[in-house]
Amino acid sequence: MDVRQTQALMVVCAMIASEERRDKKKKKKRVWVKEWSGGRVQPGLSVLQRELETQEQAGFRKLLHMTAEEFDLLLARVEPLITKRNTKMRLAISPRERLSLTLRFLVTGETFKSLRLQYRIGTSTISQIIMETCAALHRVMKKDFLKTPSTAAEWWTIARDFELKWHFPHCLGVLDCKHIQIQPPGRNSSLYHNYKGRLSLVVIAAVDANYKFIYARVATQSRESDTGPFQHSDLRKAMDGGLLNFPPPQPLPNSHVLMPYMFVGDDTFPLRNDLMKPYPAQHMDHCHRVLNTRQTRARRVAENAFGILVNRLRVLRSTICLEPEKVVKITLASLCIHNFLCERRSEAYAPPGFADWETTDHVIVDGAWRNEGTGNLQPVENREREPRDPSVTAEQQRHLLSDYFVSPAGFVPWQEEHD
Repeated sequence: MDVRQTQALMVVCAMIASEERRDKKKKKKRVWVKEWSGGRVQPGLSVLQRELETQEQAGFRKLLHMTAEEFDLLLARVEPLITKRNTKMRLAISPRERLSLTLRFLVTGETFKSLRLQYRIGTSTISQIIMETCAALHRVMKKDFLKTPSTAAEWWTIARDFELKWHFPHCLGVLDCKHIQIQPPGRNSSLYHNYKGRLSLVVIAAVDANYKFIYARVATQSRESDTGPFQHSDLRKAMDGGLLNFPPPQPLPNSHVLMPYMFVGDDTFPLRNDLMKPYPAQHMDHCHRVLNTRQTRARRVAENAFGILVNRLRVLRSTICLEPEKVVKITLASLCIHNFLCERRSEAYAPPGFADWETTDHVIVDGAWRNEGTGNLQPVENREREPRDPSVTAEQQRHLLSDYFVSPAGFVPWQEEHD
């Protein structure tokens, strides 16, 4: 082999070695979608939903506890906020599929890992989609479906419904508090311990005569809330400042007894001129027992509202293994969806007999939701250590109301059967 041939061979060897080094330095191509989820456009629960929409309406109702029409109405509201752009690398997940995934999570309370297999979407992507969609639902729906009345006319409409449906006049809503059990957060967990040592958030809500939430606040510090959730709420501050525009006091029906309009609550709430609570169990006379009976009947709306909520949106039924901030988003979105479906009187959401109902003899029959209970959504017990000192006018108001209920003007026959 002469010199020229040797040199040519050396050049070729150098080129081969250079190519090998470049190949080693090359990074492996990033895989955007795992092989098992690459067919997300075709199989998956979202396709089942589309088939049920056109072929089996009853099946669709069981899937999401709403009709296809109600789903489309929700989608129209939230679509502008959850639409993503396609990229050169992959197609965006559609708004329909994002809403379907979120509603399925709220309805079932399934884990992200379980939903990953159903929708063929990665776990981290599912988490992001659900949180974004819940925030969007609350944002676009709160003004219409989680709005606290602000005019005397709006409050008067609620009071009229309570008088006609539940035989309790001048009632502006029922107040109630519930614990939402959560998974211990990674840090600052002491902020979320309730008095039983469990970790929870507290939701305080007002409910109208039709099981709709007209006010809700999710408190993220249960230790503070155990001393009186109402005391730390913006609702109390608005009531103290006269900012809610309650109707002025008027005579009770068929009487000349002047009575303010008021909320109704259980013993966890203070007695105020604008907030009625039952008499203590000790040393009650007949009038007191009748008042408590009438209040108990009115307070059923809050029991039913929470009962329907947690049995149709079951994510709230058990311990939620997410950070408190995410649980707040989930809760507020759930309340908006509940009110939306209640306002539409959706039988897919609350079929006949699901809530308590009244016979022609005014006997209350327990609704079907009571067979399941409320799971881990538990009432907040009275933990206030401060002595209660209701105003003289609040006490007088309660006495006047109890006397009214046993007078010919306010008497109803069924109240004696429960005395």
